[in-house]
Amino acid sequence: MNARTKALLFGLATVAVWSTVASAFKLTLRHLDPLQLLLCACMASLLALAAILAIQGRLGGLRRVTARDMARCALLGALNPALYYIILFMAYDRLPAQEAQPLNYTWAITLSLLSVPLLGQRMGLRDGAAIAVSYAGVVVISTHGDPLSMTFSDPLGVALALGSTVIWALYWIFNTRSTLDPVTGLFLNFAFGLPLILLATLVFSELPPLAPAGLLGAAYVGIFEMGVTFAMWLTAMKYAAMPEGGGTVRVANLIFLSPFLSLVFIHFLVGEDILPSTLLGLGFIIAGNGLMQLGPRHRQESK
Repeated sequence: MNARTKALLFGLATVAVWSTVASAFKLTLRHLDPLQLLLCACMASLLALAAILAIQGRLGGLRRVTARDMARCALLGALNPALYYIILFMAYDRLPAQEAQPLNYTWAITLSLLSVPLLGQRMGLRDGAAIAVSYAGVVVISTHGDPLSMTFSDPLGVALALGSTVIWALYWIFNTRSTLDPVTGLFLNFAFGLPLILLATLVFSELPPLAPAGLLGAAYVGIFEMGVTFAMWLTAMKYAAMPEGGGTVRVANLIFLSPFLSLVFIHFLVGEDILPSTLLGLGFIIAGNGLMQLGPRHRQESK
């Protein structure tokens, strides 16, 4: 297979797996609370990331990480996985998966908003329109198709879902200063985040019960949402960046398939009837993300 085909296959495989995680969150939360789910998932993710580093022959490189990079990873670990996934799983615990998943998908818009004060980037009229279109979708989904009423199905759940996008965007903005390779950095983030998650679980919850359904679900979340798919996506982008790979934008656009495919899994696995307002609102969010990608800044970055 040539690089273009490999990039496409790795990209499609990643999108397919990512599309199942919203259902996995919701199904596992039937057996574990958000903190218990995160504790088990984080441990599974650490094992998966360690295995990836071992296969790549980079596990020994952890000894050469500088104290400064270690300190940065510790701070980033407080954001992701600790704070980000606690807030995200709390949102999924309160909201139907078909609402939490599209709302979390607005993280790209949040990233663009925070890039203005934190990275000094400018926002044009196209960016402003993209933000307005995306958050119109948020209102449509959260009000179940009655945006004029401004009556949200679960105000706290909506706030948590949108708040998780702020944490995720901050994590990626601060992560731009890291000099570590992405998998090593993510492994250290999770290693430093795990004690915080354990402490939060002991204080605010209790150790998870040894229920097979909950533990298997958490392992799936940890391995595929937090671990393996990250390496798969990096591999897809690496092949796409090669001269014969077809370009990273072509592969990156595959991510727009994920939220719609996710609704299919949510319907058949979780048993939720997908509301027309969810599809309409998600359409707004995707349109806003697409409009943002067409902005001058993003066109320059893709060249």
